Amino acid sequence: MDASSGPQVFAAAAALSEMAGWMAHDSGWDGRAQQHFVRALALARTSGDLPLAANIAASSSHLALQTGEASQATHWARAGLQFVDQGPRISSLTARLHSMHARALAATDHSLTASRELDRAHEALGSPTEATHPWISPFDEASLASESALACRDMKRYKEALVHAQQAVALRESARARSLALSHINLVELHFHRADLDAVVHFGVGLLPTNPSLGSVRVVNQLADLLRMLDSHRGYRPVRDFLAQFDASAKTRLLLLADIMTPRSEGISP
Repeated sequence: MDASSGPQVFAAAAALSEMAGWMAHDSGWDGRAQQHFVRALALARTSGDLPLAANIAASSSHLALQTGEASQATHWARAGLQFVDQGPRISSLTARLHSMHARALAATDHSLTASRELDRAHEALGSPTEATHPWISPFDEASLASESALACRDMKRYKEALVHAQQAVALRESARARSLALSHINLVELHFHRADLDAVVHFGVGLLPTNPSLGSVRVVNQLADLLRMLDSHRGYRPVRDFLAQFDASAKTRLLLLADIMTPRSEGISP
């Protein structure tokens, strides 16, 4: 290959490594996902592709949030924002990083600064963009609504979180079944946090036909977490009936995903 092709080769390798990281994360292998993201960031930096490096930092921030490492999530969000400041403006990427930063701050009880970061995310998403990029993860109004709902939940602003969660479900395209399922689960969980069990049952029924062939361990794990939350309320007849309906569909999902399921303790590698 000639010298000029070098940066593009490193960038392509970075994008593929990040993709492998997301596949590992969705299969429940978060330690492997972290390894892929670390490798991807090194390749992106070698290529000089700053937007791609920022995108990978956003993915690392998301992974850290999923595994309860809020301080690491803050680190990666800030690193991504630094990369963004040095490259061409891509509004959706800037918005994604501000939303990741907001969620990390919310998870560490920094509500005021988290709110400011959410405002910046909304401002960024509505601002003009200077460039496009073939490997930047999509981040739209539905994505921002989902992240806003989670940040507000962690700040215990449940009413506001519910508005965002409802928006996320309404905006999700049915073709993006995994994202829609995760948004729907978040909506039901928020009703639980508000102690509205009738709403939990009402909206939870919509999760029963969730496609069991999604192949997402993340979806299965979040559904399992929801059921555990509800289990202490079996004494309430509507909840008991709902859980009975859910058992059959849950068993089907577990059977289909048995080969790729990993113990919940499998986390970030040191």
